[in-house]
Amino acid sequence: MELYRMNIDEARSAVIRGEISPVELAGSVFERIEAVEGEIGSYVSVRKDLALSQARQAEDAIRAGDTRALPGIPIAVKDNICTRGVKTTCSSRILENFIPPYESTVTQRLAEQGYVLAGKTNLDEFAMGSSTENSFFGRTKNPWDPGRVPGGSSGGSAAAVAADECIAAVGSDTGGSIRQPAAFCGVVGLKPTYGRVSRYGLVAFASSLDQIGPITKTVKDSAILMNVISGHDPLDSTSAAVDTPDFTSVLGRDIKGMKLGVPREYFIEGLDREVAAAVNEAVKKLETLGAVPVEISLPHTEYAVATYYILATSEASSNLARYDGVKYGLRVDGDDLTDMYMKTRDEGFGDEVKRRIILGTYALSSGYYEAYYRKAQQVRTLIRRDFEKAFEEVDMVVTPTTPTPAFRAGEKTADPLQMYLSDIFTISVNLAGVPAISIPCGFTSAGLPVGLQIIGRHFDEESIFRVAYAYEQATSWHRMRPGLPE
Repeated sequence: MELYRMNIDEARSAVIRGEISPVELAGSVFERIEAVEGEIGSYVSVRKDLALSQARQAEDAIRAGDTRALPGIPIAVKDNICTRGVKTTCSSRILENFIPPYESTVTQRLAEQGYVLAGKTNLDEFAMGSSTENSFFGRTKNPWDPGRVPGGSSGGSAAAVAADECIAAVGSDTGGSIRQPAAFCGVVGLKPTYGRVSRYGLVAFASSLDQIGPITKTVKDSAILMNVISGHDPLDSTSAAVDTPDFTSVLGRDIKGMKLGVPREYFIEGLDREVAAAVNEAVKKLETLGAVPVEISLPHTEYAVATYYILATSEASSNLARYDGVKYGLRVDGDDLTDMYMKTRDEGFGDEVKRRIILGTYALSSGYYEAYYRKAQQVRTLIRRDFEKAFEEVDMVVTPTTPTPAFRAGEKTADPLQMYLSDIFTISVNLAGVPAISIPCGFTSAGLPVGLQIIGRHFDEESIFRVAYAYEQATSWHRMRPGLPE
């Protein structure tokens, strides 16, 4: 097996046993990047020199007896997560040359466990999009079909994992931006409970919704990364002061008797027939493993998209006000200060970012705040209560991750509403703050991956991993790889 095809668990074991070296592993990954990156476009920047330096340091540490969680493991990082001394662009012209003077907590924790930074991955500009077509640096392609999108906004991270251009990756999820790309690319993507993983150093889109999480080749790899990146952080005021368990300790436990809620609102008109069939088969497989499917209702699901796009755009309007050409980033000179502000933001932001800023500013404006923003917050509470009520009856909720498989590039760019609706099954999770994972559960007749979403109670990622791992081990979907050149 080529080294770049390894997952974290395999690579770590081989490195610790001395069967391969971190330099060999990194070299294999960079050879893979050179071979397929021109076809996929996963990365905004690749720092081979830095990565090989980190790999050599990991090699020295291993010779000295180092047994950390990620000894020389090449991991890709979404380019809206700050890396000190390495450009962090958010795939936007306005931050095209921004180099952070500080490290995010997540990448700091990865570094403490010995990781190698494979590169910074492409995304929809400022994480605003569902297809990775809204990037200043060009679109990322789906490794299973380059004519289709990889999902978004963490499309670069998901595509890099699917194409074996890294061993694993991290992304961010505001309304499905980890899970939807994971489903489209046939990999594993976890959105942790809000507050489980520090947001310090994550460039803010919507602060009450954003959460960093892993994108991996297997469920076990996801649990390994969660062990590294989770935990309270005093630098993040929204970080929860809760204990971090060993998420790998529950893997392999049976799921007999666990009640799985299947919400009727997720099996609706517009759900692709082949996606529905794959998800139904996955539920049947879980039933053969001892789980008990139960039909439930999440009655306010139909309001989730409208609620999300009021709250998320409102927070974006506030968060993106800092990009004014004064402190850092792009500056376009004008006749006076106001003209400079206007020209900088006009030339620095893409169309989708401008659209969301305008929508959010309108929702927060005098005379409309009560009708839109406050009402959306009230509906958000109802959506959260739907989940709380459901979890009084069931242990998990299982749904399709997306209503369709990966759609064609350009198919939805002219109709923003259709693009927004592609997140209809993931948005409620962010509004409620609960954790959810997407795992591969089949393929369409066109050879496109389908994702199964497993949703859990607040801070109960352990149960999610338990169910996801049981399903993964009973099936072979996670072993499938796109037909890219070797």
